[in-house]
Amino acid sequence: MKKLTLIIPVKKEKEALPIFLEELKKYDCNILIVASKDGDEYDKIIKDYQNIKIIFQKNAGYGNALIEGLNFSETEYSCIINADGSMNPKYLDEMLEKCKENDFVFASRYEKLGGGSDDDTVITLIGNKIFTFLGNLLFGLKISDILYTYILGKTLSFKKLNLKSNDFRLCVEIPIKAKKNEIKIFMYSKL
Repeated sequence: MKKLTLIIPVKKEKEALPIFLEELKKYDCNILIVASKDGDEYDKIIKDYQNIKIIFQKNAGYGNALIEGLNFSETEYSCIINADGSMNPKYLDEMLEKCKENDFVFASRYEKLGGGSDDDTVITLIGNKIFTFLGNLLFGLKISDILYTYILGKTLSFKKLNLKSNDFRLCVEIPIKAKKNEIKIFMYSKL
């Protein structure tokens, strides 16, 4: 998977990041950590790992972290993945395989019956359902989890989107711009 860069935005992830990096050791890919400006402690965490680079955000926000990471990525494929345990890397090989025929593979927490997220509250669950419904209705998307950014895609396709949102609105911007640009999307639902 040397043709894949995992883009990991971090902010206050000192405890979770070492655990996640240990889990990623079995994958032969590049890892790019995008840290907030106050993330000096991450240099110490990554010193014993190979294939890991760290960049510090020029601008604040989750969206900016992802945009800066995607712009820095030079591999054929890039994957947005969080270090907080909400995104399981065991699906990377299958997602990468599906991405060979598609531009993006969107993972979903809600595609399977009984699916969900450990950090869901009633408000976040209902909010995600409403935003997903509106995205599907207004933009013709065919996705089941619009607010989840576990996305593996062709790096050039990410860059073609010309992403702008500096915060969590980026979660919605990616699928809408992909649809508008007629970029092929695959929904991955094994989570």
